[in-house]
Amino acid sequence: MNKTIRYFAAAIGALLLSTSFAQTWPSKPIRMINPYAPGGFGDTIARPMFDQLGQALGQPIIVESQAGANGTLASNVVAKASPDGYTLLIANLGPIAMNPVLYPATTQDPLKAFVPITQLVSGPLVILTHPEFVAKTLPELMQYARSNPGKVTYGSVGPGSTTHLAGELLALKGNVDLLHIPFKGAAPVITNLLGKQVDIGIVNISLAKPHIDAGRLIPLAVTTVKRSSILPNVPAVAEVVPGFEVNPWWGLMAPAGTSPEIVARIEKEMIRILQIPAIASRLRESGLEPEGTTASAFGKTIASDLDQWREVVKANKITLQ
Repeated sequence: MNKTIRYFAAAIGALLLSTSFAQTWPSKPIRMINPYAPGGFGDTIARPMFDQLGQALGQPIIVESQAGANGTLASNVVAKASPDGYTLLIANLGPIAMNPVLYPATTQDPLKAFVPITQLVSGPLVILTHPEFVAKTLPELMQYARSNPGKVTYGSVGPGSTTHLAGELLALKGNVDLLHIPFKGAAPVITNLLGKQVDIGIVNISLAKPHIDAGRLIPLAVTTVKRSSILPNVPAVAEVVPGFEVNPWWGLMAPAGTSPEIVARIEKEMIRILQIPAIASRLRESGLEPEGTTASAFGKTIASDLDQWREVVKANKITLQ
């Protein structure tokens, strides 16, 4: 048997083995590795979705928190796992598309280490200010910032966070100079906004909405390319600053080498589950927009986000340790 025949025989054998395995999968519980501490999206908000997925697959879904290194620990756990469909990553924008450009020496290339399955949700951020700030709309903010370079302060949930880079992207795309004030979490951002220690803040919609509804804070814009159904009267930044988009998505990914049949099965089930009215309603109540994209579309989103944040980090000379 010559080399060509042996090659094709091996390839066909591998394909048949993969297909056979996918037909018997799953035969045991599936681990969902959560990149953050217990609570939040990974094992509370997403729990009804994962319960539905477990019912559809005939095996329980076990959410396992592997918090640390801003999400990188969980990514490493999944990247090193066997690509057998029994260990999946609850993927988030920060660890997957920001960390690799902020910490290239210690973070894996997500396009090589994983295969995308589906984007589950988008989680719009909102840019806020207090009622006494001079700017009450995003155009007014941008005009004021251009007239007062380096004087407008914005609060984020910490260096290297999605909210930090959202402010850096606003500065880059809007051609303004903003002063970053990092805090340890969203609650201090809200507190300092209410106390007028910072001019604007960037936080998750669900955290900001009670203060918006009460009139204590003013929403200037949401960061996704389209308006949010949670705040339909609040414009998207892109309506004023073309090309701006910060979409703190959540999705599912698997170790590189996972059978395409397994990926397709999970993709199909999750797209169906996200269309269940009770699931979609629960997500929107939490400030999230149901997505349910194809694996291919999710992969393109990740690649595009990596390109965008690489540009922002380079242009704004962001360095973190």
